[in-house]
Amino acid sequence: MLLDLAWSISRPFIFQMDAERAHHWVMARAARASAGELAALRRIRGSAWGGLPLRVAGLKLAGPVGLAAGLDKEGEAIPTWAALGFGFIEVGTVTPRPQAGNPAPRLFRLVKERAIINRMGFNNGGVDAMADRLRRLREAGGWPEVPVGCNIGKNKDTPNEQADQDYVICATRLRGLADYFTVNVSSPNTPGLRALQAPGVLGALLERSCAAAGDTPVFLKLAPDLEPEALAEAVEVAVAAGCAGLVATNTTLTRPGTTGRLEEAGGLSGAPLWPLASERIGQVVDAAAGRVPVIGVGGVSDARQAQALLARGCAAVQIYSSFIFGGPGLPARLGRELTAARLGAASSISMDEGNEPSSR
Repeated sequence: MLLDLAWSISRPFIFQMDAERAHHWVMARAARASAGELAALRRIRGSAWGGLPLRVAGLKLAGPVGLAAGLDKEGEAIPTWAALGFGFIEVGTVTPRPQAGNPAPRLFRLVKERAIINRMGFNNGGVDAMADRLRRLREAGGWPEVPVGCNIGKNKDTPNEQADQDYVICATRLRGLADYFTVNVSSPNTPGLRALQAPGVLGALLERSCAAAGDTPVFLKLAPDLEPEALAEAVEVAVAAGCAGLVATNTTLTRPGTTGRLEEAGGLSGAPLWPLASERIGQVVDAAAGRVPVIGVGGVSDARQAQALLARGCAAVQIYSSFIFGGPGLPARLGRELTAARLGAASSISMDEGNEPSSR
């Protein structure tokens, strides 16, 4: 496929750059894609989903594999992600006020392990800039046919006692622009943020966030480092507060598997996260018990793993790190492989039913 060929040629050049510099270089080009270039991308990628649309929390997804938050923090390249074949897109994390995030260097590739360590710290231009960008995209007719969610957080200098106000500000200013919200209380890179997952604090924060969001669905994103009992408790709080769904999981502070740069602080994502994340995702699915949908994320590298999460009970999955290593052809490739797997399963079921002896 042309996208895969182009990636095999450009990847060595991109990976020679510092990870954050490479990120900005790629984002700048993705953000500048013209209508003609987007049309060309759609033609080159071919059919991505082949009849796999689905509804999750009232949202019509083009397919079950979406882009996770963190890649497009400012919502700059939304049409490009849709053109590459993502079934839904999540941008952010965005905070009420602009902030620079943590000091650089703060983003590290672990190429051998196909993993990333980041300690970015919610660097973004603030909710007003995000709202202006999303509004301009809608008014210009550039909004994609797939849902676009916004991951919302709190500013680093906002005390936890006032954190709910930051989430309310973000939801209020982006209501009517984003198709859904994800409340991020699970990033490890903002001091004290994960303490907001405690039930006594989380309930009030989610209730206020859901109220501010109005009819816009609100998801809660959880950390893989929570123990099963704490995860189950957080799920109960989210359901009681009116959340439309759950996103499991964020990055981990642990260092599962064999990873380099163990001395680097920050959240680990990518292939080494898969064993821990898949276990925690299953626990969240069990705790949710079908009451709200679960979007699985964490170390998903291929269609086999994506299908495993869907079979486990996830309504959809998200990717980020595997997209960095696998390149721009990955979303459509996953779509085709998942479509083939579903059609194969349906064919097998049909054949089995046809071979059943008649009960008459």
